[in-house]
Amino acid sequence: MIFDRIAILDWSAAKGPKRGKDSIWLATATAAGCRAQNIPTRAEAEAALADLVTDSLQRRQTLLIGADFAFGAPRGFIPQLTGQKTALSWWAWLAERMTDTAGNISNYRQIAAQMNSVFPEGGPFWGNGERADTPGLPRFKPPLPPGLAQHRATDLAARGPGSAPKPVWQLAGAGAVGAQVLTGLPMLHRLRLRFGASLSVWPFETATTPVVLAEVYPSLLASAVREKAAAGMVPDEAQVILLASALFALAPARRAALFSVPQPDPEEGWILGAGHARLLQEALG
Repeated sequence: MIFDRIAILDWSAAKGPKRGKDSIWLATATAAGCRAQNIPTRAEAEAALADLVTDSLQRRQTLLIGADFAFGAPRGFIPQLTGQKTALSWWAWLAERMTDTAGNISNYRQIAAQMNSVFPEGGPFWGNGERADTPGLPRFKPPLPPGLAQHRATDLAARGPGSAPKPVWQLAGAGAVGAQVLTGLPMLHRLRLRFGASLSVWPFETATTPVVLAEVYPSLLASAVREKAAAGMVPDEAQVILLASALFALAPARRAALFSVPQPDPEEGWILGAGHARLLQEALG
């Protein structure tokens, strides 16, 4: 698979504008090299992505955008919420309800509580780093509703030494990713609507459009990221630069192997490169 540009997005659900560690980073790799931007707000990041897509289409260049948060949820959750067995229905559901100000203030905790209310005995979302309680959102991990798992199949496939994806249900605490999922998916939904047939979401749609969105997990390159961080680079910056560079360096035939999904699931999705950490590490040289 041939891409003229590869961009990797490290998302953040931070409250208020933020730079540096645990903020939004976007790296773009081309034949001319790789550069990273540190973007203080989610609104500005969405605008930057839209500009990148628009520029790529105007130049007739192909673009892969990898976003570092889950594109789906463990099987059984989405049909209970939306009545459809597709992750993209969850994207649309969230986009209708999520609010996010220009100053990075989101209602994701209230939306998580609303999703929990769909389950008679309590839903799967938990975690709250704020002082005030959010009714319907437990602070600590509750029992899962019957039939739901903690992890998707791809989360388990992506595990490696020093790296294990957290469940989408966890919104706060060390390594939590749930808040990024809830704030990130509405943004990707808007991009998908804006660019229509020019953009596809892999693996839910065939990756044959000029612009392809895919879920990524930069911790597949955890050891290389640690080396860069030890030398003084912000870990978030290091991981987007390294993953964008590794994906761009791969020969098209080898990159195509990353798009092979051993367990395709329209609810769960798949992490690009899950099970191929060594291939990505070798691409760094």
